[in-house]
Amino acid sequence: MKQSHLFTKTKKESPADEVSLNAELLIKAGFINKEMAGVYSYLPLGLRVIKKIENIIREEMNAIGGQEVTLTALQDKSTWEPTDQWADDKVDVWFKTKLKNETELGLAVTHEAAITKMMKSFISSYRDLPKYVYQFQTKFRNEVRAKSGIMRCREFEMKDLYSFSKNEEEHNAFYEKANEAYKNIFKRAGIGHITYVTFASGGMFSKFSHEFQTITAAGEDTIYVDENKGIAINKEVYNDEVLSLLDLKREDLVENKAVEVGNIFTLSTRFSDALELKYKTEVGEEKSVFMGSYGIGPGRLMGTIVEVLSDDKGIIWPENIAPFKVHLLVLGGDDNVLVEAEKLYQDLNSRGIEILFDDRTDISAGEKFADSDLIGIPYRVVVSKRSLSDGGYEVKKRIEPTGKIVKIEELINLLTLKV
Repeated sequence: MKQSHLFTKTKKESPADEVSLNAELLIKAGFINKEMAGVYSYLPLGLRVIKKIENIIREEMNAIGGQEVTLTALQDKSTWEPTDQWADDKVDVWFKTKLKNETELGLAVTHEAAITKMMKSFISSYRDLPKYVYQFQTKFRNEVRAKSGIMRCREFEMKDLYSFSKNEEEHNAFYEKANEAYKNIFKRAGIGHITYVTFASGGMFSKFSHEFQTITAAGEDTIYVDENKGIAINKEVYNDEVLSLLDLKREDLVENKAVEVGNIFTLSTRFSDALELKYKTEVGEEKSVFMGSYGIGPGRLMGTIVEVLSDDKGIIWPENIAPFKVHLLVLGGDDNVLVEAEKLYQDLNSRGIEILFDDRTDISAGEKFADSDLIGIPYRVVVSKRSLSDGGYEVKKRIEPTGKIVKIEELINLLTLKV
């Protein structure tokens, strides 16, 4: 993509109505647009990042046997009444509306009940189990106060996977696979080194759950981390019972602020009992399906990455999810320089290297460098009269203070390395 064709523009000033770093940087750099409190649109650069995060998640879900679907956002109250989750005193974040015929509906806050009801059409025998079904779907939550930028929104995308097993033993085997898949996701997204599996309350779903918490001062949660064992406990369940259960000692735990980037729950038969999702065993006995739920918000993950991987100049994207691998800058209006930059752009593009080409001729070199740092693409390549006279192109990683002049062969080798 050529930057002169990009309809979005970077901003010099931070938005006055944002207090979270992720929203400030993403708006300034032209990745998102704020529509209202807790509601953001994804612009071309932001959408490229989200799609790459989705693809990482999709690959890991498919690898453990997940089948992708898309369920409806409109939910009938009769779906949620059996699980006692429709009344506002039970779940207070519903957006509710009515059809012309007065039928009451809600905009989905989650899909446990909805997918359980749907699976009654497909599960009736032990031969139909296990099954693992997931989706990327928009959720709506009527939060009293939306904050934390794209880490907590009123409208957001969620990847939710649901497992349907014959019994607890079969469920537990898949649960461990999902646990490892989630670790792989955060590692591939660039924050595995600061993300911990955290023992937590299961809330309205189960007694306990596992959260994946990323250490950041912007986090809303307090966790206690055993750095040697690589596990943590959420403050809400930080008690002697849980410490004993996990074989942890208080003196080994370090308190940190963190943000939840994913969670996995054992639902047991709560939803299958309420909605009568049953199967017949080999001997004809009828049993409730044993269920689990596994969630990640791609936007929340994206916001968290910006919070923890940025500096005073802007965003620092990990290569796997960056909107482009290379930010190509041409400096000066010299015709020969412009020709060489265009030639390099076409050459790298033909090799499948993703490039954002800053071909703008109406702004200064300083403005281009500032924009490049703000946008945060992993590699910056500069074509200028000086670089050409030195025999090549200046290449610099976003995380490094200075660059170096390289010839085309070395540049291609560098940019085609797999991360």
